[in-house]
Amino acid sequence: MSDTLPSTSTGSVPSSRGGRSRGTAIVLFLSLGGLSFAVLQSLVAPALGTIGKDLGVATTDASWVLTAYLLSAAVLTPILGRLGDMVGKRKVIIVVLVLLLAGTVLAALAPNLGVLIIGRILQGAAGAVMPLSIGIVRDELPKERVSVTIGLLSAIFGIGAGVGIVAAGPIVDALSWHWLFWFPAILVVIALLGAIFGIPESPVRTPGRLDWIGTIILSIGLVAVLLAVSEGEKWGWGDGKTIGLLILGGIALIVFVFVELRVKEPLIDMRLFRHRGVWTSHIVALAFGFAMFGTFILVPTLLQLPTVLGYGFGKSVSDSGLYLLPTVVAMVIAGVVAGVLIRKIGPKIPMIIGGVAVAVAFLIPALGHSEEWQIIVSGILTGLGIGMALAAISNAIVESVPAAQTGEAISANTVIRTVGSSIGTAVIAALISSNVTPQGAPTDDAFTIGFWVSAGVGALAIVAALAAPSLRARRREAEAAGVDDFSELEHAAK
Repeated sequence: MSDTLPSTSTGSVPSSRGGRSRGTAIVLFLSLGGLSFAVLQSLVAPALGTIGKDLGVATTDASWVLTAYLLSAAVLTPILGRLGDMVGKRKVIIVVLVLLLAGTVLAALAPNLGVLIIGRILQGAAGAVMPLSIGIVRDELPKERVSVTIGLLSAIFGIGAGVGIVAAGPIVDALSWHWLFWFPAILVVIALLGAIFGIPESPVRTPGRLDWIGTIILSIGLVAVLLAVSEGEKWGWGDGKTIGLLILGGIALIVFVFVELRVKEPLIDMRLFRHRGVWTSHIVALAFGFAMFGTFILVPTLLQLPTVLGYGFGKSVSDSGLYLLPTVVAMVIAGVVAGVLIRKIGPKIPMIIGGVAVAVAFLIPALGHSEEWQIIVSGILTGLGIGMALAAISNAIVESVPAAQTGEAISANTVIRTVGSSIGTAVIAALISSNVTPQGAPTDDAFTIGFWVSAGVGALAIVAALAAPSLRARRREAEAAGVDDFSELEHAAK
């Protein structure tokens, strides 16, 4: 694929288009869309037991409500991200938000598990909101606002996941699980209207055709891997279905790479992975996807265990969710601060800071988690780390690839983070369920091991962040890739 930037520009450059208020409105509408998607990703997790009971199915069957969402997001995100680069990001984000709204309303009205799963599949299409939003920001906002805005949008995806965990208990207790979908639907409607009336069409395009062969192969690979990871604990990790799907998925993903290197117009340009700023960001994204959902399982589960065990805190679902509020607040602050730092010194240092914060956040409860302060401090550090790293990851990729390939590059990163989230959910759930007392409660060692594993994943993120290119090295690499935004970035750094 050429490194030139195909364009169908119909106006002036982004920095002169519209006023500051217009840019703020664009960011607001994109933020609402991203927040809706992220909230819906995690909101159902604490309520799976309630949903299963109300629909007359086992909790293991109800877990498909989460699995279907992750599978759909993983498959559709790169497809819709590529279409956004091809036909226009505004057009595609409107389609995505329509699908999200339809899926959310369908889920809210679902009379049975089958309809609910269909609604969740439609909602998963909104995984493309992240790459489309970042592409629009890069195309439409003045360069001096891009890094801060991307930092905020990236943090919102972590914030939304945290808000979902926090809000699920009170919503179900006060109303019903159906309202887990009605409330996000309101946000989606506002975001959709904003996209229709308040977001201009991007002038940056990559004309071409969708790579259907690559799309089919990638879909098979992702579905097989994520299905095995999501259902492996229930089926058994040594079960033929689990092993067979992992093998099938691995082979399909390898074939996908070879196919994409040979087709003229690939779904994901695998050559982008050669850039150090890209592949290091993908490893960090995988680690943080694991860590984020690891903490969303470990902490609420530990808090809800009865105090008679000697290590539980005896909190209700609603109360345990409130303990994640400091995490959410820290994500907001860190996302904004990271954007400012990135503009001045580049994304590498914030990425390292994020990795260190998350590693320490899990190290504290790994050494001891009998006191509430340990949980709260761990949560604050987790929020700071996730907010900082997610902002840095997105900016690192944006600064490493041509503008016309922003959608596909961020899409790949979003998929990798989704895979990390699925792996984190499966591994932590397996640790908890395989280390139980005679009464069936998770043992204290299960949490200790889970925190150590997550701390180890945080250490992996640090190593990858250290390998990321510096601001000057990234500038040289970006110029070779056809990126032209670094003169201003380097000037701002000086």
